[in-house]
Amino acid sequence: MARLEIRDICKSFGALVVISNVSFRLEAGERAALIGPNGAGKTTLVNIISGAIPASSGLVSFQGVDIGGTSMAQRARMGLIRTFQISRLFDALSVEENLLVALLHRDRIASRLWSRSGTGQHDEQVADGLGKLGITHLARKTVKDISLGEKRLVELSLALAMDPKLLLLDEPAAGIPRGESHMVLEAVNQLPADLAVLLIEHDMDIVFGWAKRIIVLAGGSVLADGSPLAISRDESVKRVYFGQGGEPYAAR
Repeated sequence: MARLEIRDICKSFGALVVISNVSFRLEAGERAALIGPNGAGKTTLVNIISGAIPASSGLVSFQGVDIGGTSMAQRARMGLIRTFQISRLFDALSVEENLLVALLHRDRIASRLWSRSGTGQHDEQVADGLGKLGITHLARKTVKDISLGEKRLVELSLALAMDPKLLLLDEPAAGIPRGESHMVLEAVNQLPADLAVLLIEHDMDIVFGWAKRIIVLAGGSVLADGSPLAISRDESVKRVYFGQGGEPYAAR
């Protein structure tokens, strides 16, 4: 059973067709990247998958269940988590307090944060979550005092705290100085093996250094779908995405 299946998805805003008959499946453990030129429809498609906006037509299925009529919050509770671009950290709180808020929110007992009543089990989960991403040293630091790259790692730890089955990583390297982007790639490489991940990213170093499959959107439709090597050799991708005669990337 596919973790995610989208079939014949279309989205129009009035007379403007943004997504046209997009279909693909993601299996458990799959590592896929969604790329495309500006205006290709990537953000609209991710908004549809996450539940931020409805499709005009077509099917969105998560673990065999049609989720077309469910909200973003309902999808998150089912294990379909979108992170980075929409996540928000509490700058005045410490890193460990941010993770604790996420855990208590997950278990619908967020009011206990201020009383600290009955949060012992969650404290252990906070320590475990920070340890998995190698950011235990940031636990007591206030979010406003850490770097942007470190904030991305904290956001990833919040997403993992929600026990995702499918993770939509929405431009995790956006705005990060080049010298810090490796931290994000290393963390993404350590995600649980059975977690399906769809990465939306402009940084080709990250895309080709991580993805096992690349889906290319252009003009609201799937232009190509295949391995990094196949995508790097695809003439239509070179022409439409990277310009006539351009080289997308040297696949590794």
